Amino acid sequence: MSRHPHSLKKLCVTMLLAASMAVPSVQACTRLVYHGLQGEVITARSMDWKTDVGTNLWVFPRGMQRNGEAGPNSIQWTSKYGSVIASGYDISTTDGMNEAGLVANVLWLVESSYPKYDGKSPGLSIAAWAQYALDNFATVQEAVETLEKQPFTVVTDNVPGQDRLATLHLSLSDASGDSAIIEYIDGKQVIHHSRDYQVMTNSPIFEKQLAMEEYWKQIGGTVMLPGTNRAADRYARAMFYVNAIPKSEKAVEAIASVFSVIRNVSVPYGLTTPNEPNISSTRWRTVADHKRKRYFFESALTPNVFWINLEKIDFSEKTGQVLKLDLGPEQSNIYSGMANSQFRPAKPFKFLGL
Repeated sequence: MSRHPHSLKKLCVTMLLAASMAVPSVQACTRLVYHGLQGEVITARSMDWKTDVGTNLWVFPRGMQRNGEAGPNSIQWTSKYGSVIASGYDISTTDGMNEAGLVANVLWLVESSYPKYDGKSPGLSIAAWAQYALDNFATVQEAVETLEKQPFTVVTDNVPGQDRLATLHLSLSDASGDSAIIEYIDGKQVIHHSRDYQVMTNSPIFEKQLAMEEYWKQIGGTVMLPGTNRAADRYARAMFYVNAIPKSEKAVEAIASVFSVIRNVSVPYGLTTPNEPNISSTRWRTVADHKRKRYFFESALTPNVFWINLEKIDFSEKTGQVLKLDLGPEQSNIYSGMANSQFRPAKPFKFLGL
């Protein structure tokens, strides 16, 4: 039986949508990287979670003595780079940028499976995974070269207040526009490294996300884009829009365009989806300008976007300080403009460990 070409295309779209909806729902974060004119690189992410994630912003200077918090044989290091980070429950680094322009983001990945930790090899708490990268590397290439040697075993633990393990994957991007996605699948580390890897959501594993991207490229975003909050749909929208938005020579326009894309793939605040308890409201968004070293933060509960200028922070080992910006319950404290002066000296939090 023959079919009209338009009917075949419609059938393909229908089948793809069905496959997309079959992807397990998870905590609905999204991360994307914009490649603009004159070397402009901007990374954005949304943080979607069922309850208040207890986020505050922190400044960490160089020279901090770190412990992997995985027991007696934890990996030890001294931070080479200062960073500005967004915490989770003030026991983990969920997002951030260092002074060299490297950005790290952790997102939920239910398919994650970490190797069993016997305590013999150096261990690293999953809560400090992103911070390890920000402390030690200036570029994605440097990070990949080190991580490929597997200098530690990632050790996970239960999410605070929940009876389930934290299952995450890590994305890295740098000022050159390079990207890497690091996952643990079936107990083994898997690294995807390419400038082309601009978008990451939650499920499925990144290899399957790339397969979905190929499908949607054939259809084209101007013909049809999926509109639900599911990870596969958000991936398709983010990949299309981050490459469709104009590439302006004005930084303010480029940043505004990137904000518009990450908002497009956010989940409306307070939204609940019947029979899908893990689809969660967007709590906050960050946009990191690698070139100008600006780290923008937007809470769902406040009217203003504000930013931190990393070029105006003293990250030096001798005079730099650990600083904290208290975002308040549900990140409801209001800040506006450059918020560097609003940080206060604080004792560094301890990463969740064994």
